[in-house]
Formats: sequence, structure tokens, C-alpha cells
Amino acid sequence: MMSVQPLYLDNNATAPLREAAMIAMQEAMGPPANPSSVHGFGRAARLQVEEARMAVAGLAGCRAGDVVFTSGGTEANNLVLGQYRHIITTQIEHDSVRAAHANIRFVKVLPDGRVDCDDLRRHVMAVPDAERATSLISIMAANNETGVLQPLDNISEIAAEAGIMLHSDMVQFFGKHSMDFSSSGIGYASLSAHKIGGPAGVGALLVRPGCALSSLLKGGGQEQGRRSGTENLIGIAGFGAAATAANGDRAHYAKMAGWRDAFEARVMAALPSVQIFGKSAPRLGNTSCIAAGPKTAETMVMAFDIAGIAVSAGAACSSGKVQSSHVLQAMGAGEAAARAIRVSGGWATKQADFETVADVFVRLYKQTS
Repeated sequence: MMSVQPLYLDNNATAPLREAAMIAMQEAMGPPANPSSVHGFGRAARLQVEEARMAVAGLAGCRAGDVVFTSGGTEANNLVLGQYRHIITTQIEHDSVRAAHANIRFVKVLPDGRVDCDDLRRHVMAVPDAERATSLISIMAANNETGVLQPLDNISEIAAEAGIMLHSDMVQFFGKHSMDFSSSGIGYASLSAHKIGGPAGVGALLVRPGCALSSLLKGGGQEQGRRSGTENLIGIAGFGAAATAANGDRAHYAKMAGWRDAFEARVMAALPSVQIFGKSAPRLGNTSCIAAGPKTAETMVMAFDIAGIAVSAGAACSSGKVQSSHVLQAMGAGEAAARAIRVSGGWATKQADFETVADVFVRLYKQTS
């Protein structure tokens, strides 16, 4: 039976578009606008781009000049990895990192989903001195499937000791946690608008002063020569408006951690066989990756959809197919990886949404067990 009000709990895939972002985009759709033009129309468009750049920088804790607009997190990841000859990353990264380079060394993760810093140090120390300037460590701040937070302070210390640059995919972290890129030990960070209530198709790469970055696309010279192609003014305007609105979200996500914990406690009490991945590690407050019962994740995602609740099985970045999670496999989940679903709240999620999904979760799994 479908719930009275359909619930959207797949925010790690994409968040609902904020009204402020929609308004900003509609306003940007009006006059002709190429930000590189020197006439009044072009200057007005340039002002919109730079105002959005300042808004993104404010939420990220960096200088406006550090923000390079891209088509999204995937391009941002590919852009920075393309600057280096040797990549050290983890087994749980997004596919836009794992598949972005031909020369990658993979670091193990612990069963709780955090990077094995001892293994990272071994990989780093094995890099010859002559290759360190052309090597990059790329480790995400927060995992999109489990919500597990990586120990970036420890990781940045390891990178600094070895003289190797550090990049972090911060797509899921951005807007949910306090972020201070300027004072971190991170050289590059990837962001995406649609995870914080902006439009899809626009993101950013943060670049610390002095870090190498040249455009992968030839011609144009936009973004100070760092990313060629006429700026996506409409998307950038929406990104800036979403970033401004997201400045007030961190307290909301802190509260959501309590709602998520209550959801998990309710499910565990009713279904003792439940497995919650990453539960013993620090996690994003909005994310629960959970497996229960004998049914596959694909079957249960469809059952939730029929009940009026949108959840997912792992990442939503391929052709819509549900596959066993490489993240959970790397964590040693074994067969349970094929049964795991992800519940992820967002800027518009309410406490009652987690309470409803807990009731539906228990009912559906008792029906199928």
C-alpha cells in the first residue's frame, strides 16, 4: 500500500532543487549572457558568475579565486587526476576517480569503511623520490554509499610528510559539515551543485594557490585558463543560490544524525539480523547503509518504491542497474553487499520521514523474510 505522501530519501544521489536556486536560474535565462563579452550584457553575466563563485567559496571556506566551475563532480575529479602521472586512492572511491586514470594504486579500507592509514603510508613510502612531484593522493571526504567520514587530518599529514599532493572528492561532505578548505592540508577538492539542492550539470574544483591545473579542453581560456568552454551561467547561478541557502544546513544535518540513529535502533530492535555498514565509524548524519533479510537490494528498492518511498542500492551513477557495491565488497561485506540499501536524507527531510521509513522498513522486511 502506498503511503499518503511519497517520501524522497535518496538525497545522496541528488537532492531536490531549492526554490532559491530555481529562481536564480530563471532570472539567468533572460537576457543573452556570455560572461566573456565586454558589453553590458556580458558584464552583467560576469557579475552573476562571480557572485556565485563567492557564494560557493563562502560555503567551502576558501578564496573565490580558488573556485573553478566545472560540469560536475565527475569532471572535477577527472580534471585534477589528469594533472598527475601516478595516483594513490582507495578501493571505495566513486567510479569517476577509480576509472579516471591508467596508473592507480589502491589502498585498503578497514571493515568500518575508513582508509587503512598504515596501508596508505606503505603505498606512499613506496613512491620513488623522483615520482613524488608527479603523484597524487585522492581520497574522498565522505563515502556516498555508507556516509563514512575519512580521517582527512591524518591523511593530509601522511601526504605532507611524503611531499605528495592531496585531492579529496568532497561532493557528499560539502554543505553537510563545516568546511575550511583554506586551512586544510588539501590541495584540491571536488564539489557538485545537485547534492546541495542546486541543479545537475554544474560543479566546481577547488584549487589551492600554487597547485598545478591546466585545462583538459583546448581553446577558450575561461576560468583563468583552467577550464575552457563558455560558462554555464544558468547552472552556475543556481549553484551559487543553493550554496547561499546551504549555509544554514549544518545544524539541520546534526539533528538528522539523531533521527537516523533512531531509525536504525527501531529497525535493529525489530529485525535482529540487520547489518548497518560503517555504524562504528564517524558518518554523515543523513546516511544509513543497511542490509536485512534474504531479498536482494533491487527487489527491496522496488518494494519501497511501491510503498511510496524512494531509497537506493548503492550509487546511482550508471545505467540504472543495481549491482553489488564495490564499496561494501572492499569493506568485507561479502554476500550482504547484494542486499544493502541506502537511506539518505537531505535539506528538505523531516524527522517524521525517518520515522515513516522505519515503520515501512520493518513491515516490508517482515513480509519478505
